[in-house]
Amino acid sequence: MAQKAQKTQKAKVVRGTKAAGLVKPARRAEVRLPPLRPFEGGELEPDGDYDGVEFRGLDLGGQDAGGALFMDCAVSGCGVGETRLARARFVDSVLTGVSGVGTDLAEASLRDVEVVDARLGGVQLHGGVLERVVVRGGKIDYLNLRKARLRDVIFEECVLVEPDFGLASLERVEFRDCVLRGVDFSGVRMKDVDLRAAGELEVARGLGALAGAVISPEQLIELAAGFAAEVGVRVAGPGD
Repeated sequence: MAQKAQKTQKAKVVRGTKAAGLVKPARRAEVRLPPLRPFEGGELEPDGDYDGVEFRGLDLGGQDAGGALFMDCAVSGCGVGETRLARARFVDSVLTGVSGVGTDLAEASLRDVEVVDARLGGVQLHGGVLERVVVRGGKIDYLNLRKARLRDVIFEECVLVEPDFGLASLERVEFRDCVLRGVDFSGVRMKDVDLRAAGELEVARGLGALAGAVISPEQLIELAAGFAAEVGVRVAGPGD
């Protein structure tokens, strides 16, 4: 009996190892900010250089910081509605409690960045590059990530309503305890994408592009009708 129990335990360990090896985990961003100085520059400037700066409780809405570099910065409780940050670069920075509609981050670059408790709508991040980024908490409506490149990105305990990943590249991307409603995966290229821990997964388009992703058995059942429709299979009972 003891030998049989050992074999059973060994089999469980092997199965667990195989399950863990299904997908490579994302490398998590670990941001350690240096002592910061408060922002006293009035308004943001295009192609500005902000190093070790704290932006706290400011209304940055409608300002133009296209092409700017934010390194070792903290942005806390700021309004960024219609702020232009196209081609901006955020490096080793933390954005906490930012809010607004229509923020323009087209072709922006985020590397080693944490976005915490954001309340955003209509964010334009198409063509952007995200590497070692954590999006934790908060809610983002209509996030546009078309043709973006995501590598080592974690979405955690957040709500994403109708996010658009169309034609994007996702590598080592994880969705943990988050809600994905009406997501568009059309034409996405995926590698080591882990959707198993998503609390809600509603795919509006692009189910056929999930090759390279891992989903749970429960999610497979929920998405079965969509998979059938994607490949043109009609589902009907014997008497229908």
